Amino acid sequence: MQTYEGGRYDVIVVGAGHAGSEAALASARLGQRTLVLAISLDLVAFMFCNPSIGGPAKGHVVREIDALGGEMGRHIDETYVQMRMLNTGKGPAVRALRAQADKHLYSLRMKAKLEAAPNLTLRQAMVTDLLVEDGRVSGVVTRTGAVYRAKAVVLTTGTYLGGRILIGELAYDSGPNHTQPATELAERLRALGFRMMRFQTSTPPRIDGETIDYDRLEEQPGDPEPEFFSYETTAPRPEPQLSCWLTYTRPETHAVIAANLVRSPLASGAIQSVGPRYCPSIEDKIVRFHDKPRHQIFLEPEGRGTREVYVQGMSTSLPEDVQIQVLRSMPGLERAEMMRPGYAIEYDALDPTELWPSLMTKRIEGLFTAGQLNGTSGYEEAAGQGLLAGINAARYVEGKPPVVLGRDQAYIGVMIDDLVTKGVDEPYRLLTSRAEYRLLLRHDNADLRLTPLGYEIGLISEARYRRFLDKVRQIEAERERLLTVRLRPDAETNARLAEAGLPPLENALTLSDLLRRPDVTYDALARLFPPPEPLPKAVREQVEIQIKYEGYIAKLLKDVEKQHKLEHKRLSPSLDYGAVYGLSTEGREKLMKVRPLTIGQAARIPGVTPADIAALIVHLEGRRTIEVGRHG
Repeated sequence: MQTYEGGRYDVIVVGAGHAGSEAALASARLGQRTLVLAISLDLVAFMFCNPSIGGPAKGHVVREIDALGGEMGRHIDETYVQMRMLNTGKGPAVRALRAQADKHLYSLRMKAKLEAAPNLTLRQAMVTDLLVEDGRVSGVVTRTGAVYRAKAVVLTTGTYLGGRILIGELAYDSGPNHTQPATELAERLRALGFRMMRFQTSTPPRIDGETIDYDRLEEQPGDPEPEFFSYETTAPRPEPQLSCWLTYTRPETHAVIAANLVRSPLASGAIQSVGPRYCPSIEDKIVRFHDKPRHQIFLEPEGRGTREVYVQGMSTSLPEDVQIQVLRSMPGLERAEMMRPGYAIEYDALDPTELWPSLMTKRIEGLFTAGQLNGTSGYEEAAGQGLLAGINAARYVEGKPPVVLGRDQAYIGVMIDDLVTKGVDEPYRLLTSRAEYRLLLRHDNADLRLTPLGYEIGLISEARYRRFLDKVRQIEAERERLLTVRLRPDAETNARLAEAGLPPLENALTLSDLLRRPDVTYDALARLFPPPEPLPKAVREQVEIQIKYEGYIAKLLKDVEKQHKLEHKRLSPSLDYGAVYGLSTEGREKLMKVRPLTIGQAARIPGVTPADIAALIVHLEGRRTIEVGRHG
């Protein structure tokens, strides 16, 4: 094919999904001339699966993206149709915000933001080849022959690589939502020597909301006073929130599915690729949990301007005729009309142990990857990786060291460390249980953890940073007041406590001692002993959590300090593990594959034993390790 020069850029982002959008905006906002190449400009940041953002761990990531200066939090606040805080009856570590999105508005407005961003060019094109010179990426080639050159390239290809859709007995090459698959680029990555995996996921049918009998369903409304993902959002959207609805499968449902399992490629074994454990298909649920008489099915609106309703919990690859039988077997859906059938999709993913913690590939310098290409699932996981990949691609161009988040800093740090250190054998989903420091990585304190870093990187404005510092000042001042003001067990104090329904004091206490009692809330305490200035809800919440959980937090911080000592022991990317005496055979193999950059990372590699770590430390004594430099 005849090629031609399409132009020169600092950073090229391939793909404009949730990872690509964050990567491109971060790179451009950091001053790099950025090109985004997308297979379809009609599907920018499109929600191919569920029309929602957030939830446990995922909502934490969205807050972290916002605290670092990314876009997803602001964007969902501008386009939600419902906002709801989950796990409010549990501790602060697992509380999480979840939003239903107007999926079409979400996509349209994200495209508009990309179009309007300075330093950013958005073009429709399919990338078929990577240009590599002397071990470094130098550009890309499109199917039409355009050659675009850049110092760094970020691949965010989603489920397009080698995409193949399956609906019952029907199978054909396709990207998500019946779009074009990216076949040539998948072949090129294999030719370059990358270890690739074959994964699959599935999506449920969409039904016509006008054919649902809502009187037979349980309503799931949004919060009357919603909270938001972005720290910059100050007021709710003017439109009323839309409700979701809950129904259940029945024995009749299970019987239809069981009778047709042989026609499901997911259940019959026709699909050999690996699917997500934590988001199983309806066929898989019936087989694995055959003792359960019913399963929850949520009906979620896809937006204000459409009648399509997403059937959450019914991901499937069953034939279309069976899908409609399954739908109509459930309460409230007896007359349901299916607007789009569900389907399974197989796709290629990269072994993430091929990456440095910066998300740059080990094989090709200047080539970064993010999102489902790295073996993850979910919009939020993709966006978090995309933000870091975009930041680090921009810093790579400038010759600056990469930004790497620790496991004690962010869920994004937990995710990336899991990927590059442990690898994956199924689509990776973030869970609160994956974070050993989850009490430190709360939904409420993402700005305290990450906004200073976002400001240092250059993605947080001066005005926003000053507002953040004012919030920190208020928290510290109120904490100091509660820690120092002492109450005497006199008649006046006990009378005030009795009016609030609290037991009298027997000994002198500080306000903080009183707040630590399970039956005392900050708001109740502040009404009795008000602070010198009115405090916003976010400050009051932070003060209460920090004081009530102070002992647990202090214990975790000691563990973090111990771990940091291992993280500060650096390893050279080119260390000859064959020369390290005392390593086990498996440990040596795993260390050579992952090439950890610190002793701490090495200790987290599956198959590397404490004895292997001890041998590594002994080997390093008296040896000068090579600094990580541009790998991160």
